[in-house]
Amino acid sequence: MENKSGRPDEVSLAGALERSRQVLFDEAESVRKLSESIDGSFRRALEKIMASSGRMQLTGVGKSGLIAQKIAATMSSTGTPAYFIHAGEALHGDLGMVTEDDIVLAISYSGETEELLKLVPAVKRIGAELFVLTSNPASTLADRADLVLENTVEEEACHLDLAPTSSTTAALALGDALAMGLAYLRGLDSSDFALYHPGGSLGRRLLTTVDDVLEIRQQNPRVEDEATVQRALFVMTDSRMGSTSVIDEKGELVGIITDGDVRRAVRNESQDLLQENVQRVMTPSPISVQPDVLAAEALKLMENREINHLPVTDEEGCPVGMLNFQDLLRARVW
Repeated sequence: MENKSGRPDEVSLAGALERSRQVLFDEAESVRKLSESIDGSFRRALEKIMASSGRMQLTGVGKSGLIAQKIAATMSSTGTPAYFIHAGEALHGDLGMVTEDDIVLAISYSGETEELLKLVPAVKRIGAELFVLTSNPASTLADRADLVLENTVEEEACHLDLAPTSSTTAALALGDALAMGLAYLRGLDSSDFALYHPGGSLGRRLLTTVDDVLEIRQQNPRVEDEATVQRALFVMTDSRMGSTSVIDEKGELVGIITDGDVRRAVRNESQDLLQENVQRVMTPSPISVQPDVLAAEALKLMENREINHLPVTDEEGCPVGMLNFQDLLRARVW
């Protein structure tokens, strides 16, 4: 096809869109076929990595190097210590980070990448195991490997069958499959995942507890169940929470009153409620949470119940604080 500059015509655009759709189809098909080919080598890789006391060291050149970086990052974030080694730098000193307990995973579509072949003798001398991810199991690199993971694709999604497209997508998917298989074997759960992702919105959702949010205001408005509505209003005003817990003689939670409850009661009653007992307007046996609950779970609970205030109690059922919907939003745990 002749290379054209400027704004493409409608016929060219239609052809490009169709080509783009075909790329997605071809790459998806390559990954699908790859899933059918996971065999004993993949199983042995899982077993060897789980048995290893060392780390995963991934390397590659060019596009394969970029894939190696991504796989290393995915492994590290899901409980398998992994590092990326630039093949060129490895030849000039960076191999010093590889130990005899490590596993080196070299990624090469052809299996004949010169820089990786030069690394093999040093890796063998160090004593690390060498895994190779390649589309060519008959290659020199595969022949020297301790274990081979095949990444065979019939053709690239590129219309010239030249640019690495289907092969890199399949290699990345195979690496993700390996990382997730290891995560499953390690029993990775949400608390582990949070530990490896302490920053950003993900970290906030997975690490921030109700107790953390309570520190925003450090308020624990409470009135006894024998108090008046007027007393409850004073407590709400002083705490600036717009709500207060109602406790019994043991200090345990028996109800909650919000400013909305009082407004609705005044509207529906002809007499003055200020001197009435709080039990007249409180919501009895309210839902509550404990301080160690994730703040994101508390937020979801409040959204589902359509409430703006949520008492926080200890193991004995005594209020230790009051959650405000706005405080949860301020803590950015959504």
